[in-house]
Amino acid sequence: MADTGRQSMTDKAAASMKPESQKSMTEQAGDKVKGMSDSISSTLQPQSEKSTTQKVGDTVSGNSNEDQESLTEKAKHAMGMGSAEK
Repeated sequence: MADTGRQSMTDKAAASMKPESQKSMTEQAGDKVKGMSDSISSTLQPQSEKSTTQKVGDTVSGNSNEDQESLTEKAKHAMGMGSAEK
């Protein structure tokens, strides 16, 4: 099961199993949008908040943020709104 706002591993596998040459333009565009959205979500979500399944999926798909702060947390720190601890 994928975390909220994330693409499930089943959906990722299904999209990657079908050759691009057999996909319609709509399918190709949809896959691209879903992939970009999932990648952004992976980056925004801190590792500490991810389920084990999502961590494994991110590692396999290359979407791992290696336990870095989320972009939101980095922005808060830059504006002096977040705690200095990590």
